[in-house]
Amino acid sequence: MGQLDLAQSLTALIGENKVSTSQPDIEAHSIDKWLVSHPPDVVVFAESTEDVVRVMRFAYENKVPVTTRGAGVGYVGGAVPIHGGIVLSVARMNQIKEINPEDGVAVAEPGVITGDLQERVKELGYFYPPDPASLKECSLGGNVATNAGGPRCLKYGVTRHYVLGLEVVLSDGSVVRLGGRCHKNKTGFDLIGMFVGSEGLLGIVTEITCRIIPNPPARAMVSCTFSSFSEAATVVQKILGSGYLPAALEIADRFTLEAARNHVGSDMIPEGNAFLLVELDGQEKSVGIEVESLSELIQENGAMTLDFAKDESGCDDIWEIRRAFSYSLRATGLTKLNEDIVVPRGRLVDLVKFCEDLQREINMPIACFGHAGDGNIHVNVMVEDIHIEDNRVRSDEALDRLFKKVISMDGVVSGEHGIGIAKKKWFEEALNQGAIDLHKRLKDVLDPKSVLNPGKFLLLITILNNEGIFISNHFIYASIICIRF
Repeated sequence: MGQLDLAQSLTALIGENKVSTSQPDIEAHSIDKWLVSHPPDVVVFAESTEDVVRVMRFAYENKVPVTTRGAGVGYVGGAVPIHGGIVLSVARMNQIKEINPEDGVAVAEPGVITGDLQERVKELGYFYPPDPASLKECSLGGNVATNAGGPRCLKYGVTRHYVLGLEVVLSDGSVVRLGGRCHKNKTGFDLIGMFVGSEGLLGIVTEITCRIIPNPPARAMVSCTFSSFSEAATVVQKILGSGYLPAALEIADRFTLEAARNHVGSDMIPEGNAFLLVELDGQEKSVGIEVESLSELIQENGAMTLDFAKDESGCDDIWEIRRAFSYSLRATGLTKLNEDIVVPRGRLVDLVKFCEDLQREINMPIACFGHAGDGNIHVNVMVEDIHIEDNRVRSDEALDRLFKKVISMDGVVSGEHGIGIAKKKWFEEALNQGAIDLHKRLKDVLDPKSVLNPGKFLLLITILNNEGIFISNHFIYASIICIRF
């Protein structure tokens, strides 16, 4: 089906103002924050569950690929429509339908910006804990698709821990409602868990019922620097081993700090080769006692500098340092290949030592920062002139060695960004055969025609007989290094 016919058919279904083939819309929906782009044939701006249902019924009947997109700020190409077809944007489905403190729930559409939901529930004295670094621009639907987390995962968990219910449109246009408003629910299988983190390959989320909790009345933070990353990582273990459970426990290496000093100013970033940030929350009296004792512990273990804050404003100032890291690395002018690997917490030093050795071998900087409390470190291979073939080859080699090392350390290749296109080469290596087969069987049942987000880490091949009649689906798993350009 040609672009014009496709656009006309969709317009007849859902209305002219919801279907676009304009070049600016096509270009904007061809790429996310990764480096590979591919244009869709048509962009659809759904405004309701019924819009999504009509589009999916049409796509299923005509075997048209559909790639769902929220805010488009993913890092792995998960929303890139590499097989063309329809990009189904849910950005206009951005209503917070309900906030009910008595039930401890908020009901929202997938296009709601995560930070907006946080602010709305905070006004009522409540808290929605998942806080990805992009919370001011990422959407709840995208968070659900990748099971996003952020710095506060250590104490509060990830998106899955706050999803009580989902409305999902399946590949054939049927609608299922899963879970509900109860904070405990063991009625059948954990179908919500199956869709959270599914990256748009199993269905399209059109409504989310979130768990919200009382907002802690007090916050405090400690920021400190050390002469080496290993010293900072050792203090991480001492903090946790002493009975503290911080809301956040973040770490950064020397290259990240230098980039931040150059970007935001050296006055904002204290001296040192490693940075540690600790956030505490709870009741005012207990938080006040904890921040004092924690500061003593950190000082006793070799901190070069130490600063702390005991109010909301001071905490926000310290968080500005942490949130500047990613933007500072981009400001270096180098291409930032951001990988969100996870290793067992006791292997943090081993990971960073490996990255230090690797960067010398490939002659490319590697910046490490992230969530020390749960072992989720953002390893950033910093590439100069990525358009030069030799540089692409060396960066791809570095990523291959990194992921293989992480797997050998009993780690995982993605903590919160997903697999998408960027990591599909390592999908097969990261899972055992039984888990791969189970992925295959789930996809086969829920999306037998492979219309949902095709071409990502699961590739579905439709087998036809000699007369062109559909026989069955078989899966293959990509094992190529994705070209970055």
